[in-house]
Amino acid sequence: MNLPPTGRPVADLLAEVTRLKQHDLPVRGGQVTAYVYDTGRAEVNDAATRAYLEMLEVNCLDPTAFPSVVEMERQVVGAVADLLGGGHGIFTSGGTESIMLAVKAARDLARRPSGAGEAPRSRPNVVLPVTAHPAFHKAAHYLGVEARPVPVDLGTYKVRARDVEEAIDDDTILVVVSAPSYPQGVIDPVEEVAAVAAAAGVPCHVDACVGGWLLPWLREAGAAVPPFDLSVPGVTSISCDLHKFGYAPKGASVLLFADPAARRKAYFASAAWPGYTIINATVQSSRSAGPLGGAWATLQALGRSGYAELGRATLEATLRLRAGLAEIPGLRVLGEPESSLVAFAGDDVDVFVLADEARARGWFLQPQLSYAGIPANLHITVTGVTLAGVEAMLKVIAESAAAARERGPVVLPDGLVELVAGLDLEAIDDATFAELSASVGVDLRPGAGQPEMAMVNAVLDALPAPAREAVLVRFLSVIYGR
Repeated sequence: MNLPPTGRPVADLLAEVTRLKQHDLPVRGGQVTAYVYDTGRAEVNDAATRAYLEMLEVNCLDPTAFPSVVEMERQVVGAVADLLGGGHGIFTSGGTESIMLAVKAARDLARRPSGAGEAPRSRPNVVLPVTAHPAFHKAAHYLGVEARPVPVDLGTYKVRARDVEEAIDDDTILVVVSAPSYPQGVIDPVEEVAAVAAAAGVPCHVDACVGGWLLPWLREAGAAVPPFDLSVPGVTSISCDLHKFGYAPKGASVLLFADPAARRKAYFASAAWPGYTIINATVQSSRSAGPLGGAWATLQALGRSGYAELGRATLEATLRLRAGLAEIPGLRVLGEPESSLVAFAGDDVDVFVLADEARARGWFLQPQLSYAGIPANLHITVTGVTLAGVEAMLKVIAESAAAARERGPVVLPDGLVELVAGLDLEAIDDATFAELSASVGVDLRPGAGQPEMAMVNAVLDALPAPAREAVLVRFLSVIYGR
């Protein structure tokens, strides 16, 4: 039974929360190099937590009922606009929602009015690099838009403007570039691609969810960061997550439009019912103002000087990490990262085995599967707290690489990949899938802890993308159960 017959004491509840978290990766200290962003400053975390709790029960649904939401959002969006070339913005729950709204706005802007004398669009499409975040594919799926990926240069991992130009047609509603792309931390040629989009009369969105609140501070610290924001001619919108390098609590992103008319296309209003007025700036209706309060407090607690210092520390840590990786036999950094996202592959080292070895030593390095000619690799997000532990990280990576080399690469059982690829997953129930997972060493039972993932990643890496997706959906279904 999930609901207790009577209420439980607070102390009991908090003790159980601690128990439930016993197998979680740590969110502080820098040993988890993905998913979490840490300033290393406890007082900033405390300020954000207090403000988050203060705004927790405030509902963003009706800004006329809660004016604090309007003032906080104006200040937060204004700070992002000041840093990224101006614009008119929306505070959202994260990069995926910002991207969803950017695609919605572009789709609705491109809709031809009835009787306009033009043929209707057969199906609107978004042109984007293969390295663009999957949130664009998710938005396209939800909004009835085609995602049209184009390749990247396999030396630089950047999209080429000429490839974007060739992919644009009369049904293209949006062109996307990344600043930076998450997989290799490189910045697409924003100026060139935006010019191509503008010449075709198509809006250009810069996905700066990772880099929007990072790149300006890296530039101030001395990094060579090319123009990428709304100041670039042809860029019509940009997304920036504050829960990444803004170091705010999760649930904080900003979407900026160069034109307020485009922002209005992101909104949703409905008067076709007899209830309360419906006007939403985001996908969600009722939503807590806690994330907004946490983001506002984080920006205020750090201020310009705080972010400048974090930028300097992040840049120094990134340079030391890249130099250290170059000295580890068998490892190589992919491309020339222009941010603090670093990916490295192994020439004679199985990176999936390396990741398991590092996890056994208390460090999480994020595996990335091969795709579109880009090899399997491990990803590290360098944050403000990394500098203090970068030498320890490099030591663990070197030890883990040596151990992985000694263990050798994952050897998949004969026929396993073909078996998985040929399965009709819709015909298999979750219990059978869990048994299949257990046969390759993955225990999906609740409380099983952190599994070794080299075998799973090797199987996924050998599958085509559609089969990977089908397996991952079943994996999630088993984890959450009923």
